[in-house]
Amino acid sequence: MQRLVVLGAGESGVGSAILGKKEGFEVFVSDFGKVKETYKEVLIHHEIEWEEENHSEEKILNANLVMKSPGIPDKAPIVTKLVKAGIKIVSEIEFAAWFTEAQLIGITGTNGKTTTATLTYELLKQGGLNVGLGGNIGKSFAGMVADNAFENYVLELSSFQLDGIEKYRNHIAVILNIVPDHLDRYDNDFSRYVAAKFRIIMNQSEQDYFIYDADDEVISRWLAANEIRSQKMPFSVTKKLEKGAWIENEKLIIKLNNKEEIMPIATLGLQGQHNIKNAMAASTVATLLKIRKATIRESLENFQGVEHRLERVLKINNVLYINDSKATNVNATFYALDSMETPTVWIVGGVDKGNDYAELLPLVNEKVKAIICLGIDNDKIIEQFGSCVDIVVETDSMKSAVQVAYRLSEKGDTVLLSPACASFDLFKNYEDRGRQFKEAVRNL
Repeated sequence: MQRLVVLGAGESGVGSAILGKKEGFEVFVSDFGKVKETYKEVLIHHEIEWEEENHSEEKILNANLVMKSPGIPDKAPIVTKLVKAGIKIVSEIEFAAWFTEAQLIGITGTNGKTTTATLTYELLKQGGLNVGLGGNIGKSFAGMVADNAFENYVLELSSFQLDGIEKYRNHIAVILNIVPDHLDRYDNDFSRYVAAKFRIIMNQSEQDYFIYDADDEVISRWLAANEIRSQKMPFSVTKKLEKGAWIENEKLIIKLNNKEEIMPIATLGLQGQHNIKNAMAASTVATLLKIRKATIRESLENFQGVEHRLERVLKINNVLYINDSKATNVNATFYALDSMETPTVWIVGGVDKGNDYAELLPLVNEKVKAIICLGIDNDKIIEQFGSCVDIVVETDSMKSAVQVAYRLSEKGDTVLLSPACASFDLFKNYEDRGRQFKEAVRNL
């Protein structure tokens, strides 16, 4: 019997363990941290052996195969030992793909992944396809494959997940954009991060499709320098294309073989340049999979976005509170600030992933009246913006950040939580940070 060791007992780890057991592996799960109660119950229910707050080498180094959760860096001591021992390490995405014949739609990009994946899933589901949504959001791919659930999967894929694939192949692959992020994980080498993103198309054939932003310089440069096998389906908000998606007379046009007009952009449920691009990517997928134009139009009109991404929480004393906790990098916060139409009290900070805040300066100058720092180390933020904003306040809890924002804001202002940083210094994750923000606002 083949022995599968799963490193990390989060969503992808537990999903892989269940799938491994179903496929006849002897499974052992090891987590260096604490395992959440809900996951413990699942492992016990499936009679899978596990450990927490430890990696027992004698139980790990005798594996035939190791599934490493995407959050565990390649430099972790146990991973180094596995590599030295010549034991095969795969990602959950790769492992799950071995056991399904389903059609795979993979979506990556520095920003907009969750919105686009969720929107794509809605379009396909409304169009009558048997489809699941997972990967970097919601359910693990492996867990869904273990349930034998779907004929099509829409998967949000992070660069960390793509780092660990070998044969995994998307029938339709999407890259939304590429800007510097997670550089701490790639030794501050942007080209390695770009290469990780482009792994999404590495196993595609001439029968497969690649959807990408033709306005993105990094993507265009890579495509100019590299041959690809799949059929290109670009989208653009600045130019008319021979095929793909573009804007003409304020309408969203998609052209595969002959021209199709989808809808006026003014009626999209989510507004803003980046959301128009997300809608273009999602509706190109839907068009390739033969979803009716009327269904696409209706779904795009009704889509209200995802939690923690420019989510309107409440209006109090005519001040709007917006939760953009999912903005874990500078570029995502750039979108958020860019979409602000009123004087803004900006809550920012957390674990800095090698951020360069300089590109935000013009927007902060124009839109931000006060900055509230929410992190353990705020020096970089204060240094960057201290001279262009009159009020900068440091806080160390969400409750106090929201109370300060309440005091500093006036009628007609917006209070925006858009941290531009990871959340691990004060919160479990960006969801926890966003929920604490919403709770603090509701308790004002």
